[in-house]
Amino acid sequence: MLPWAAVLALLLAALALLLLRPWKRAVGAGTSIRDHEEQEAVSRGPTEQFRDRREPLPGGCSLICKPSALAQCLLRALRRSAALEPARSSWLSGPHLQTFCHFILPVGPVPELAREYLQLADDGLVALDWVIGPCARGRRVTNSGGLPPVLLVIPNAWGRLTRNVLGLCLLALERGYYPVIFHRRGHHGCPLVSPRLQPFGDPSDLKEAVTYIRFRHPAAPLFAVSESSGSALLLSYLGECGSSSYVTGAACISPVLRCREWFEAGLPWPYERGFLLHQKITLSRYASALEDTVDTSKLFRSVSLREFEETLFCHTKSFPISWDTYWDLNDPLRDVDEAAVPVLCICSADDPVCGPPDHTLPTELFQSNPYFFLLLSDHGGHCGFLRPDPMPAWSHEVILESFKALTEFFRMEERMKGLTRRRTSFLGGRRRWGGLQKREASPSSNLEEIFSWKRSYTR
Repeated sequence: MLPWAAVLALLLAALALLLLRPWKRAVGAGTSIRDHEEQEAVSRGPTEQFRDRREPLPGGCSLICKPSALAQCLLRALRRSAALEPARSSWLSGPHLQTFCHFILPVGPVPELAREYLQLADDGLVALDWVIGPCARGRRVTNSGGLPPVLLVIPNAWGRLTRNVLGLCLLALERGYYPVIFHRRGHHGCPLVSPRLQPFGDPSDLKEAVTYIRFRHPAAPLFAVSESSGSALLLSYLGECGSSSYVTGAACISPVLRCREWFEAGLPWPYERGFLLHQKITLSRYASALEDTVDTSKLFRSVSLREFEETLFCHTKSFPISWDTYWDLNDPLRDVDEAAVPVLCICSADDPVCGPPDHTLPTELFQSNPYFFLLLSDHGGHCGFLRPDPMPAWSHEVILESFKALTEFFRMEERMKGLTRRRTSFLGGRRRWGGLQKREASPSSNLEEIFSWKRSYTR
């Protein structure tokens, strides 16, 4: 938690930004898709329907993707979504206010968490927080006829557990998911037992965590959601694992996709200073443990996110590397062509942290790769997407509805394939989950020897 002085400074900076920027309408305010336009879009063929790779949606949003049967299924689900309905104008319209509400306001109702510490191959520790309650409005069945799906949530790279992450977990719990939050080494109370932190786009720790989750739930579908800069970790994992990934579907909320350019260009000073201060506070408790690996005096004197990242991971005492080499190893899009899992990216055109979409979003990726879908909103800030009513952020609803559409699409695809196979083949009836993941793994004694973990309970 940031000190009250830092919180007050950030709030004053937010007020200054709000006064300097004219108020805008809420997400989708005053915009709608006419019924006859939607009927014409549905009646067109897939090639004509996605002629310009951009399809209008309710609420002033648009979907950018490559034409495919899966894209049509997702488009139909989004057009039926009540979360994208036009919203009335409110005081939450400004992008800076939405962003600061997301990162600074208290998290609200704190879910009940069951924490597990997973010991990694190099004796490091990561934490998994399983959300086990509360569920005020009762659980709904999401995967009827099958096991409840697991939802892996990856917070931002700074280790800040935001109110929207916890809100997504509570909503997912209500919808019948098993949410689990992944915490990196040294983040959110996870002890740093070795002088090694996780680089920006290194998915090695996440791989071990996902393997353990599959060990605990070998037959349950696994979905993944990442927030902000945490999306680099998820995209790196999907790219490195390719068709061997255990994940069925993924979503990224306000992802940072062109990471190196993002670090080098810098952020508006309130965000740059705020994120940098939070990282310094988080690592200050491990200053003595890091003295043998990095120049801690230079690290804590850093004045920019780039200088902090470069000092921490490039200018190490044991194995220094160049800034270019670092991004060759950690660019989240380095293996993006190998990804074989549907990924929905939800972004805002007024994002004050990522910047204008024309310069920060690789639209050619969404127009050429059939697994990547971009939901672009006119408003929403950075990871905000808030509404004036007490309901969760509309991005949460859209993500869970898209996962439901993916589940139904893959089930229907397997059903159609089953009609053309011989009924005598037992393997012919396997679910689509195996097509996008490794084959189901059953718990065995050798996996028990790989993992060692401790469990503790928190509020």
